[in-house]
Amino acid sequence: MTVRTQEIPELLQKATEWAQAAESEAFEADREARFSQGLLASFHRNGFHRLLRPKRYGGLGLRPRPFMEFVRRVAYHNVAAAWLAYFYPIHEAWVAFLPPEGRRRVFASEGLVVDVFTPLGQVEPEGEGFRLSGEWKFASGVLYAEWIGLGAMVPLDGGPPQPCLLAVPVSQVEIVENWDTLGLRPTGSHGIRAQGVYVPREMILPLLPVVSTGKPLGGEYDEEEPLYRVPFMPMFLMGFPALALGGAERLVEMFAERTRNRMRIYQLGAKEAENASGIRSMAEIHLQLDTLRALYDRYADQLEAWVEEGRSVVEDVERERMFALRAAVARGAAELATQVLTTLGGTAIYKGDKVELFVRDLLTVACHTTHLYEDALQGYGKSLLGLGAHPLW
Repeated sequence: MTVRTQEIPELLQKATEWAQAAESEAFEADREARFSQGLLASFHRNGFHRLLRPKRYGGLGLRPRPFMEFVRRVAYHNVAAAWLAYFYPIHEAWVAFLPPEGRRRVFASEGLVVDVFTPLGQVEPEGEGFRLSGEWKFASGVLYAEWIGLGAMVPLDGGPPQPCLLAVPVSQVEIVENWDTLGLRPTGSHGIRAQGVYVPREMILPLLPVVSTGKPLGGEYDEEEPLYRVPFMPMFLMGFPALALGGAERLVEMFAERTRNRMRIYQLGAKEAENASGIRSMAEIHLQLDTLRALYDRYADQLEAWVEEGRSVVEDVERERMFALRAAVARGAAELATQVLTTLGGTAIYKGDKVELFVRDLLTVACHTTHLYEDALQGYGKSLLGLGAHPLW
């Protein structure tokens, strides 16, 4: 099944309905640090996890911009829900680069997939595979998943160790429930502990060949699939600008509504919408949002252009520009959120207030390692000067 252009509005409507259900349980989920099983079962029934999966494995073959719009639509209602709505489908992207037998095994299970890229695991060779041990943090969505990719340095085929993802059943690892954070609390991004889990060769994905070629291991793929027609990392990380923008758009709407209706007690009951400070803040915050939208469009347009060209490999400066765009959107959304909160003042700081919730979530989004602003500018600046680039992002 493929999502045709005329079906995109229907997909986005389904996303809205699911996101509204997530919004209805937002505060309970924030307190409990997890969404309900029912909400995730609904996500699975809708087939959202298959949005990016190659069509030969029952996927929907969605292109980058519609997928980003899907994430953006969910984030408008609940940023934490959008985090999972982005992560589950995008984690099927790396599965699509496994050797064919590994792809078939994971996709046939129809289980949700999560990962932790950080290569913290230790491996011992055994037969054609390896025994994996170690501890990892930040396994977003693991409470509801069947598969997890865990990072380790692996000496494949007798060569030096290289960064790899090793796909293992969640049932074979221990979930360490340590997720108690400022924001994105319902994502259930807990720790993982593995002890001697056997991983066969077909379940191991070396990252450097994938990043350098944009093609899956072992052949058996359709060159027209969008996943195989773009550089891997800019595609894999495309949901972050959508998360940040969708949440920022909702926050600006709430800010505008409150500003129109706000009375300033310590200014003798003056209407905020008639104060010079309120008028200026309204203009400034909307201008910031317009800037984020332009950066987001630049990112999405570039991915779509690469799909049309079939460019799975790009120069460092092109890859690092995408890193900088992601970081600028995430940082801009966090700065916008901070300004909204401090401008609204004490009326927006209580638990159970949607402004407070969106602010915390957007600040936490900006903390993710794949779009840290200083790292991004270092990487982009170095590439512009011909001094190298970030080794991964």
